[in-house]
Formats: sequence, structure tokens, C-alpha cells
Amino acid sequence: MAAALFAVYIVWGSTYLAIKVVVATAPPLLAAGTRFLIAGLLLYSWARWRGEAPPEQGQWPRLWLLGAMMFLVCYSCLFWAEKTVPSGIASVLVAMLPAWVLLLEVAVLKTQRLSWILAAALVIGLGGVVLLTGGWGDTGGPLPHTVPWVPCAAILISDASWAAGSVLSKRMRMPSSHAISAGAQMICGGTLLLICSALLGEWRGLRPPSPAGFGALLYMIVAGSLVAYNSYVWLLKRMSPTRLASYAYVNPIVALAIGCLWGGERLHASAVAGSVLVLASVFLILRNTRNHQPAVGAKNQTVLEMEDSPATAR
Repeated sequence: MAAALFAVYIVWGSTYLAIKVVVATAPPLLAAGTRFLIAGLLLYSWARWRGEAPPEQGQWPRLWLLGAMMFLVCYSCLFWAEKTVPSGIASVLVAMLPAWVLLLEVAVLKTQRLSWILAAALVIGLGGVVLLTGGWGDTGGPLPHTVPWVPCAAILISDASWAAGSVLSKRMRMPSSHAISAGAQMICGGTLLLICSALLGEWRGLRPPSPAGFGALLYMIVAGSLVAYNSYVWLLKRMSPTRLASYAYVNPIVALAIGCLWGGERLHASAVAGSVLVLASVFLILRNTRNHQPAVGAKNQTVLEMEDSPATAR
């Protein structure tokens, strides 16, 4: 169990720095597409080898739709944003995913009531995001360097797209096997990412990634998308979802620490405060939706099961 917890808590948290290493020398959509197409093919093949049933013909259009929402939009935004946004900040912004799910359930699905605690959690999270975008620097100067707001907004858009796809998937008839469903969505999403990469001209004058970039990509495929995912599914059968959901606020702490220690990312006081506010917001949302709305808790569990980093690395 210790090894599985390490994969979920530490490995998923470390993939944010791995993304930054990859996009330093490789086009973002091409890198994301390669990661998920290979990981999806491996996961899908492994599940089929174990005898799990493939998706029904009528389920493939839904898988392509979810692949577009949860991989094409989500990871194209995240990989592109990490060309300029520090990996630690990216991880904390991605941690706002439960807030987007909550907003969709309150405003669209009407399956959750906005209590004063949840409203306060959303306000706290928004305040944290505001602080984060002005409190990070990567040089030794005395003043913090403002993070460009457009890449930060792209990460929030990626969160919103993932949340919408996650909530939508609960209303669709999907394959019963988590591995088959996840693998198929990765294949669809990875294919769409590679198509868009070609259409945007990322393949013109393409050069091989640096050895560090290649190693980081391999790490995300094997450790992030395969080992950590299967560790999470294995842990779900042995731990309560509420307890396991703690990875949603452990991953950003891990990513912040790794970014500072090995990524050369400096953490300033306002970024620390912003991170604390965001993680407090996530804690309040997860705690209160589970305690008071079991059905919503199940939806959040689905979001966590499908997520790849990050937290999802996301």
C-alpha cells in the first residue's frame, strides 16, 4: 500500500515539473498527444489482454467527445501554459477542479445547493488565484515577478473543460471497465491532440527533444499515466474515497516543493498565501460535498478516478 500511496501522492505531483521539462524543447500539443496516445494504447491493450470487454460501438462517439473535452482542450491548455507558468503554480491552479465541478452542479445540474460554507470556499479559492498570479518569481531579484494572466486563465479553462466532461460522463452509458474507458479516452484525446498539433504547424522543422525532455515524457507515460492511475484504482478498493481524495491537496504541495527544489522556481510570500487559500478552498469543497451530498461525492470520485495528475497531471 505504501508504494501505491507514493505513486498517487508523489508521482502525480511530480508530473507538473515533468511537463515543464518536456515543453522546454518540444511543442506542447505534440508532447501531450504523444503522451496520451501511447499511454492510452498501453492501458487499453493491457485491459483487453486481461479479458475486459471493449467499448460498444455506440459508446465510441461519447468517448471521442470526452477525449476532446478532457484531453484535447484540457491538456493543450495545460501544456501550453507551462511554457511560461511555473509548474508549482500550475499544480495549484489545477487543484481548483472541484470548484468548477461544484459550480456546474449548482448552476447547471441543480444537484448541489450552494451553502454558505461552499460559497465561502469559492470566494477563498478565487482570492487564492488572484494572489498566485502575482507572487511567483524565477530569479534572484528582490521583487516578485508577476505570472502572465493569459496562461493562468488557460489552466482555469482546462479545469472547466475537464469538470464539464467529468460531469457529462456521469450522464452517459460508458464501458464498465475503468481501464478500458480511460484507455479509450486517452487514445481519442491523444489522436485529436496530434491532429491539432499538425494543423497548427508544430511538426514543421521538428527537432528531437532534449535527453531530459525525452526522459520526462517517458516518465509521464509510464509513471504518471500507467503506474499512478492503476495505483489509484487499486487504492479505491482498499481505502475510503474521502480519505483517498486527500491527494487533491497533497499533489500541489508536492509539486510546489519539487518545483522549488529541482525546478529553480522561487516561492514568494503572496504565492504561499495564495496556495494556502486555494488548498483550503479545495479542502472545504471536498469535505462538505461529501458530508452533505453523497451523490455529489460520487461525482467527485469519478473526477478523481479519471484524473491523471492532477492532480491530475493533469
